[in-house]
Amino acid sequence: MPAKVLDSFALIAYFRDEPGAETMEDLLVFAGKKDSPLLMTDVNYAEVKYSIVKKDGVEAWAEAAKVLQGLPIDFHSTTRALADTAADFKARFKLSLADAFAAALAKERKTELVTGDPEFRSLEKEIKIHWLK
Repeated sequence: MPAKVLDSFALIAYFRDEPGAETMEDLLVFAGKKDSPLLMTDVNYAEVKYSIVKKDGVEAWAEAAKVLQGLPIDFHSTTRALADTAADFKARFKLSLADAFAAALAKERKTELVTGDPEFRSLEKEIKIHWLK
């Protein structure tokens, strides 16, 4: 089974124990057992960091960063091809640039995007989405 791509929404839900956190925990455990890490772009990582720092503070981010080191997540830098796909999604759909990068990585890897963010509804014909509940 191909690794799934995480949107920042999914990881933030996990860290804040919001709806979808339990599903995220299951996905992380499965990824660890199967030695098949989940995927996330560095752009989405930045979104997770600034969201936690802004809402929860620097100390909360320091704790989250420690936890993050042990999670089965591979972070991917952007490439020109990934940026082109993200730009295409951003131009055609109403979504943030970070969300466009998450969608682009899911498309590039031909795998599901894990999110609960309703902005992705418009992309359901473009990529597979694993909706958090």
